[in-house]
Amino acid sequence: METFEEFLKRVITIVFWILLLIPLIIIPVVLLVLVPLGVPVPTANRIFTAIIDPLVMLQFMDELGLGPSSLFFKIAAFPGFTFAAGVATLTILYERKLLAKMQNRVGPLYAGRFEGILQPIADLFKLISKEILTPEKADKPFFWAVPFLVMAVGGSFLALIPLSPEIYIAKSEIGLLIIFAIIGFFPLVVLIAGWASSNKFSFIGGLRALHQLISYEIPLLLSAIGVVLLSGSLDLMKIVDAQKSMWFIIPQFLGATIFYITMLAELERIPFDLPEADTELVAGWYTEYSGMHFGILQLANYVKLYGLAALFIILFLGGWNGPAFLPPFAWFLIKLFVVISAILLPRGTNTRVRIDQLIRLGWVYLIFLAFANLFIALAVASLGVI
Repeated sequence: METFEEFLKRVITIVFWILLLIPLIIIPVVLLVLVPLGVPVPTANRIFTAIIDPLVMLQFMDELGLGPSSLFFKIAAFPGFTFAAGVATLTILYERKLLAKMQNRVGPLYAGRFEGILQPIADLFKLISKEILTPEKADKPFFWAVPFLVMAVGGSFLALIPLSPEIYIAKSEIGLLIIFAIIGFFPLVVLIAGWASSNKFSFIGGLRALHQLISYEIPLLLSAIGVVLLSGSLDLMKIVDAQKSMWFIIPQFLGATIFYITMLAELERIPFDLPEADTELVAGWYTEYSGMHFGILQLANYVKLYGLAALFIILFLGGWNGPAFLPPFAWFLIKLFVVISAILLPRGTNTRVRIDQLIRLGWVYLIFLAFANLFIALAVASLGVI
């Protein structure tokens, strides 16, 4: 096999034969295992039918509490982790093609017959096939735990992000407060990664992440308080309902701008990619991670990007509110595409700032503007404009 297409054909062939042989394997299992264990024959037959019939499978899963309406399905599939991972995968491909077009390059091209559409799949197989290396002097339990901690933290606050009035995992009257509490864990996990790697570049990257935290976190929180003042709630559902007549980005344009800037710092994206800084720190706190460890970290960061973009939509762009000719979820997806594009664009146009410039930006300019934004929110709320 010399090309990705040949590899993909081989994988499809293997999957085809596996699916063809499954009934020959399942029948003996049903007859020789389930029945002797005391499972009634009708139930065993139904289990067999569910495996080969998707409609019966869905009905059977509903009865077991694992169907599309169950909490398990919402967390594992939609609107939970699988959906977020799918959006993250498409975002990775979209970013590579977008930046290539901005810089007059081609970008991914060969993995798939149209514009390298299968490049994320090729990258996945490449990372799976690579060896996972662990530094000899690393603190191995923490080193191995970091990718899964980043993924867990990145995916946990998605449970509180509603995509429409009906599409959500959980809701809380203090949902916004819980989200900001979860976000605060990211730099701490990065510091653990830098320390556990036993690498000076990784450790410097972790320290830079903490410097960024104290620089942007206060303006990030203050920029969202204006939305809370206008909506009178920390519940994300009520915040969206309060924007039916006017999106908060209009009276809170300053707050939205501050949130966008600090969101870039939280995501460690250019011009605030100081914890990674490939021209200075090799790959920063990523330096010692390889194989699927690196793949999990990358996926987790793009899942976090999706989550913060969705939060920006809920706070400032009216959530799923829009004209009635499209369903609410469709409006949410359209806004999500626009916000993700706005997050990706600075990587193709900006250079990295220095750490002292970031600290000065956060502690001098952004905090001052955030307090000014609070006074604007108080004035708007007292005048009863919204």
